Amino acid sequence: MAREILILRRLDHPNVVKLQGLATSRMSCSLYLVFDYMVHDLAGLASSPGIKFTETQVKCYMHQLLSGLEHCHNRHVLHRDIKGSNLLIDDGGVLKIADFGLASTFDPNIRQPMTSRVVTLWYRPPELLLGATYYGVGVDLWSAGCILAELFAGKPIMTGRTEVEQLHRIFKLCGSPSEEYWKKSKLPHATIFKPQQAYKRCIKETFKDFPQSSLPLIDTLLAIDPSERLTATAALKSEFFTTKPYACDPSSLPKYPPSKEMDAKRRDEEARRLRAAGKTQADSVKKTRTRDRGMRAVPAPEANAELQANIDKRRLITHANAKSKSEKFPPPHQDGGLGYPLGSSHHIDPTLDPPDVPFSSMNFSYPKDQMQTWSGPLVDPGGVGAPRRKSRPSKKSHRKDKDSSRNKEKDDI
Repeated sequence: MAREILILRRLDHPNVVKLQGLATSRMSCSLYLVFDYMVHDLAGLASSPGIKFTETQVKCYMHQLLSGLEHCHNRHVLHRDIKGSNLLIDDGGVLKIADFGLASTFDPNIRQPMTSRVVTLWYRPPELLLGATYYGVGVDLWSAGCILAELFAGKPIMTGRTEVEQLHRIFKLCGSPSEEYWKKSKLPHATIFKPQQAYKRCIKETFKDFPQSSLPLIDTLLAIDPSERLTATAALKSEFFTTKPYACDPSSLPKYPPSKEMDAKRRDEEARRLRAAGKTQADSVKKTRTRDRGMRAVPAPEANAELQANIDKRRLITHANAKSKSEKFPPPHQDGGLGYPLGSSHHIDPTLDPPDVPFSSMNFSYPKDQMQTWSGPLVDPGGVGAPRRKSRPSKKSHRKDKDSSRNKEKDDI
């Protein structure tokens, strides 16, 4: 936190969140950072139903993101966790880069080793997945390229579940690295994760429905070799921003209801719960009709996922209700280490590639006609469903519990 405070004090830009002050708690011995309240984050807006960004709006958000990154890099600061939920937006449409918990300073004239276990998996560049410890501003620009393509596609473009699968998806979209790259980079995990077959780069074919001016910028930002990626300053001067339609003014952006990534996750959980409930009812009706038929075990991933979600919720509630002298929070960057750590017991055999589905067959369409940006108020997922009734224990078991608790109190005394 001390490093984060020092980095935030070094930065002063309209598109970088400003540290307004510090607050301390004598009861919990905790230190809190105070920032301006922001009603949205980019991940929450992009995943909201009824919201689809136009080309001018995408240019507006990306111009602000790259302007903030330009300021950070000019002050020799790497963010190292650029993603939609860390890009906050206020009521006036101003985007601010936030969450500098993984940020680090660098000296462009001195090579210094840094950890490769940074950046959320879906936005992590290939050199970090291959174990690079010497890197520069290219790690932030790769993440910015993923954000740009995501805003046009309406969904994340590379969603690997592990480091191996993420690398596989990157190579299938961006092409396999050349032999010169493998020899020059000398990355720690190059021999382990080198693909068995050569993939051809297919960014322009995959994103053919995107605006034509955006393809060269996406193609450059998603370069496998970090030395071939543009700087933030060069990206701001690219054809994408200098051709019509130009980026709109932030103040002209539509006024959306408050939306953050946690709201989108809550909507997804509620949709899964409703699907699971509907599936259970359908199965019960079907079972009454086909009792005479032979039964067969069928996996139910949705029901299992819902069960695990309920277990996790109960654990969180139990933990919140537990008496403690200090407040405990989960690690703020737990999602930065998605997948299995390299060298762990859960390490996946890199030869076991996921099914080879060509990227060109995936749907990343972007409608070019003018669309309505918002179709009405978002549904509050917290108001759906009714609380379950708790079963009341029997009198005998209640007496036993009382007796056992009394005995336990005597033992403690």
